[in-house]
Amino acid sequence: MAESRKVTLAPAQLVAQAIGARHLAYAPYSNYLVGAALLAEDGTVILGCNVENASYPATICAERVALTAAIAQGKRKFSAIAVVTRDGGSPCGICRQVMAELGPQMDVYISDEKGNFRSTTVRALLPDSFSGASLGIS
Repeated sequence: MAESRKVTLAPAQLVAQAIGARHLAYAPYSNYLVGAALLAEDGTVILGCNVENASYPATICAERVALTAAIAQGKRKFSAIAVVTRDGGSPCGICRQVMAELGPQMDVYISDEKGNFRSTTVRALLPDSFSGASLGIS
């Protein structure tokens, strides 16, 4: 069996990639562009951006775009995610829940559009997350 190796990337480098992804956002209603860069443990970086819809509930956040794209690419282990907004806005509750499901051990870098970021973790953002254990599944 191949040994899994955890690849690291400097937080500022991951934030820079999320800044680039932010410019790809489709946000004609809010004009609040969000970019995300997800670091898989194998070193792959998967980008995401928010995609709005006139039917607001159909909108998907940048974090969930990156995470679902990673799953579709067969990635299952993640080290970190960087999220960039114009003002350093924090991930929404739904994104926190999805991060807790798919990457509970991840570091999270929350940045403004200029690259000024703070570091936290998924567990710090959502300490009492709902999980498979809540459903009786280990």
